[in-house]
Amino acid sequence: MNIGPYTLANNLFAAPMAGVTDRPFRQLCRRLGAGYAVSEMVTSRRELWNSLKTSRRANHDGEPGPIAVQIAGTDAAMMAEAAAYNVDRGAQIIDINMGCPAKKVCNKWAGSALMQDEALAVSIVQAVVRACAPRGVPVTLKMRTGWCREHRNAVTLARAFEDAGVQMLTVHGRTREQGYGGHAEYDTIAAVKAAVRVPVVANGDIDSPAKAREVLACTGADAIMIGRAAQGRPWIFREVAHFLAHGTQLAAPLVAEVRRLLLDHLQDHYALYGEYTGVRSARKHIGWYVKQLPGGAAFRSRMNSIEDCAQQLRAVAGFFDELGSGMDRMPQARAGEEQHEAAEVNA
Repeated sequence: MNIGPYTLANNLFAAPMAGVTDRPFRQLCRRLGAGYAVSEMVTSRRELWNSLKTSRRANHDGEPGPIAVQIAGTDAAMMAEAAAYNVDRGAQIIDINMGCPAKKVCNKWAGSALMQDEALAVSIVQAVVRACAPRGVPVTLKMRTGWCREHRNAVTLARAFEDAGVQMLTVHGRTREQGYGGHAEYDTIAAVKAAVRVPVVANGDIDSPAKAREVLACTGADAIMIGRAAQGRPWIFREVAHFLAHGTQLAAPLVAEVRRLLLDHLQDHYALYGEYTGVRSARKHIGWYVKQLPGGAAFRSRMNSIEDCAQQLRAVAGFFDELGSGMDRMPQARAGEEQHEAAEVNA
């Protein structure tokens, strides 16, 4: 599968999730089978570009390409400027956020709120494409099926975005009104796929290899994007890849492998965030890993009192050492079990 001049390793994508898909997590997903991973959304507000939070989100040191950065905002000129700013800092693909349902984003008329104003949404796309096209940078876009049940306009907007120069569309199969409730509606994604010529990516409720195959079949999508189901289970990408290729379930990972993966992830996490923020922001990742494991609830509670990186590493290593003394492999996840609580913002 291609996005502009870039050929991707496969059609399994890691979704952008604010507070989750930072550089260490993206690299881990790529290592475990994701063919593509999009950054957390970066604001288009110039006054925030030099903030520590934004600088971390824009950090791509050592990250394999293509490097995709998602930008969010409500003003066409500011979004074009943000696109150019991120291209200057290594972005090879710019993704426009019109899918985030979070109130703190939508209250500012950004994210999925833009789907209520079709003229503004199209003008933003046109401006970003004008900024990126001369530099050979493809523009992609993620959206929802609409703002609410009575206002599903994904097909109309998809055609307009394609005409404006977007080279790939990702559709989360819910309206903004739904948030993450109910079930994803794949028929709208199928309608979008039928309406445009650019690649279409299906997103929403894909939590198992079997569900991935089902969604690809019923939507006709070119790729799938996995978000919440990769939290604490980043090896879901290689499980899906194996199932799609061979039709059989890959064995669950060894406890020893997951121990090593998580400890490596934590080291990378601390290197990006530092001691104070790193040990605290790592808690959610650790909690996702151990949530379904024996003794996981008690360990999560104890983990929240640790405020030292070295101590946190030792505690995690000890937990998995003890777990490994009683079982060789991680439990095999079943469909529906990996719908974790939403991240800070699932973009």
